[in-house]
Amino acid sequence: MKSMPRRFTLALLLTLAAGALGAQQITRIAVVDLQKVVLSYSRDSGALRDYEAKKTQIQQEIDRMAEEVKALMARKAEADKAKDAQASASLAAELAKRTDALRAFVRSKQDELDKEAEKINAGDDFVKLVYQKIQSVAEVEGYSLVLNLRSADSVMSSVLWYSSMIDITDKVIAAIAGKAQ
Repeated sequence: MKSMPRRFTLALLLTLAAGALGAQQITRIAVVDLQKVVLSYSRDSGALRDYEAKKTQIQQEIDRMAEEVKALMARKAEADKAKDAQASASLAAELAKRTDALRAFVRSKQDELDKEAEKINAGDDFVKLVYQKIQSVAEVEGYSLVLNLRSADSVMSSVLWYSSMIDITDKVIAAIAGKAQ
């Protein structure tokens, strides 16, 4: 009779352990090259191409302005090294002015891009199709997160490394084309 409760306890513990193991889920991440998807269907993706081109143009202007700020910083460092207080103060004022202008430009353009992205997402059937297919491929393949491989709106891509095994770009393209996933 004493062995019965032990068996029951052991069975209960095994059941609970199996349930806990089943509840754990490993997060799987995939990447998709959204630019490649868009370019694969360029006739259908005018709004996205225009948006990507605008992001690239804005990033180029941000990079140009940032280089000007870096050059001013270098000139100020040289003035400081030479102990030229007047030049250093003048450069510091110019540096503050240019840095503020860069921040305002970035803020303004990001707001502009966000509004444009909202309009595209709300009204472009191709964009909706792309995101639906990304979701579909991700769910079928068991991914819980999909990242855009290339991001034109930042100096560095948010993806520093990835295994080609997680790249679902071609599967998304095939899904859009109506081919088997």
